[in-house]
Amino acid sequence: MGSICGDSQPHHVVLFPFMSKGHTIPLLHLARLLLHRSLIVTIFTTPANRPFIFESLNDTTVTILDLPFSHNVPDIPVGIESTDKLPSMSMFPSFANAAMLMQPDFERALQTVPRVSFMVSDGFLWWTLESASKFNIPRFVYYGMSYYSSCVGRVVAIDRLLFGPETDDELISIPPFPWIKVTRNDFEPPFTEPEPKGLQIEFIMEVLIATAKSHGIIFNSFYELEPLFADYWNSECTPKAWSAGPLCLAEPPKGSTEPHNKPKWVQWLDKKHDQGRSVLYVAFGSQAEISPAQLKSIATGLEESKVNFLWVIRKSESEILDGFEERE
Repeated sequence: MGSICGDSQPHHVVLFPFMSKGHTIPLLHLARLLLHRSLIVTIFTTPANRPFIFESLNDTTVTILDLPFSHNVPDIPVGIESTDKLPSMSMFPSFANAAMLMQPDFERALQTVPRVSFMVSDGFLWWTLESASKFNIPRFVYYGMSYYSSCVGRVVAIDRLLFGPETDDELISIPPFPWIKVTRNDFEPPFTEPEPKGLQIEFIMEVLIATAKSHGIIFNSFYELEPLFADYWNSECTPKAWSAGPLCLAEPPKGSTEPHNKPKWVQWLDKKHDQGRSVLYVAFGSQAEISPAQLKSIATGLEESKVNFLWVIRKSESEILDGFEERE
């Protein structure tokens, strides 16, 4: 990335995470990596999201700039500026489109900051490509997905693989990776619809088009973890990908490392490590809406698999799973 700007002045990087904790945290880690390389970093966010970012980076020289978020958006309750505050994820398309209303303020702000060497913005903020282009700023896009999921999802969509099988449970082979099998049930609308229409698919198409036109894409992964899929992406897909992960390693250590001060779940993981036993980590993020029936099916599958696992769930979900067995 150092070749983007050839003078001897410190490079200035703009980061713009989407207003969702799972999307924001990795870019805060990326900010630390960039600072470690002696780059100047400016992060754009909204007033309600600023405290979270400030608390995470208050020991750094990062500049945080606020952009007003519209509170006159149909379907979105007033004052909500982050997806974890949405009453339902069915409101996500409206929320994502509301973010686009920040574009004029974003472009005005870009005229006031030091010259920008390049920008890294979340894939959902597709319109930032237009803003970057106006100021001749290379835009890199960030997604939270792995090379694996990105490649498989792309092949399934482009080759329309979901529309051949007669049933939702029929196994489908992925042509470049024939050992990988998926079913229509593994995907949700609008991806399962032959001719999708509506706000969500329009948003998805804007995201994909802007991604393809961007200077590059940053994956929170490393080559040795998924070399086959990293190679596939850079030979068959656009834009060029860079592996920057795992970004969480940029986070400074927190708290005591003394065994007796560690949480029980960390002590349990340490024990499994000492035994040379692997652990399956299960998490669906803070916003996935999983039905009670699905939760119970997952619990049954984990129990019957007989593997060691660490499953992260909400407190309300744990009540649904009352009586779920805890095993060593």
